[in-house]
Amino acid sequence: MSLFKSICRRGLGALVFGGLAAASLAPAQAATPEEIKAKGKITVGVMTDFPPFGGTDAQQQPAGYDADVAKLLAKALGVQLELVPVTGPNRIPYLLTNKIDALIATFGITAERSKQVLFSNPYSAITIYLLAPKSAAVKAPEDMKSLSGISVARASTQDTALTAVAPAGTPLKRYDDDATALQALISGQVQAIGASNVVLAQLTKDYPQLNLEPKLTLREQANGIAFRKSDTALAEYVNKFIADIEKSGDLSKINQAWFGIPLTKLPPMPQF
Repeated sequence: MSLFKSICRRGLGALVFGGLAAASLAPAQAATPEEIKAKGKITVGVMTDFPPFGGTDAQQQPAGYDADVAKLLAKALGVQLELVPVTGPNRIPYLLTNKIDALIATFGITAERSKQVLFSNPYSAITIYLLAPKSAAVKAPEDMKSLSGISVARASTQDTALTAVAPAGTPLKRYDDDATALQALISGQVQAIGASNVVLAQLTKDYPQLNLEPKLTLREQANGIAFRKSDTALAEYVNKFIADIEKSGDLSKINQAWFGIPLTKLPPMPQF
């Protein structure tokens, strides 16, 4: 699926897939690593409408960065893995009603969500970059003035982040939506774009001739693995697991596979 079709179809496909999954789920009753090991299986909720963090493979099975992290977690626990498709709206309800043991679902750690769930330390981040061709000499915000144009979706997170650091004279061009901003880059109307690592991965896959790379890191959203508030032992186990796979390089291999670049240092745990 192309980048633009993915953006347009994301919402409807997720609701349909999530609704079908909800009809067939049996409640999971694990709360500690010991109980999961005794059960012999961990049930993890993952997104399927947000590649490359969460998408589907040729067999329409969940696949992506989050699914690969879930596979490593199941391996560390020595149990089988069941991946359950979830959507943005039903992620928390699935967790709180025991349909899944944990969420590895591109779940940003926020103060509001922390009132409902228990988060692990960050295992990934949605990073907002200034993306430009590798040949472009951009190493600091001041260098943005040398670009022929920078596209951005008006009033988006990336617009706010770029505006905050752009010096006077930066050729920032605002478009009505992400798809139009992307098209401006692809068609050569601009030389650079403010976009996330998710968009970078899709552009690299679909338009390798653009030869894009991150030039400036503008903002990061820390993503955590989520548990029920009472599952403190499982959260502690997973925090150690995340530290281990970051140290071993396994997490960087996953990032390289799905985003085309090694993992940079994980963001710190947000403090509220």
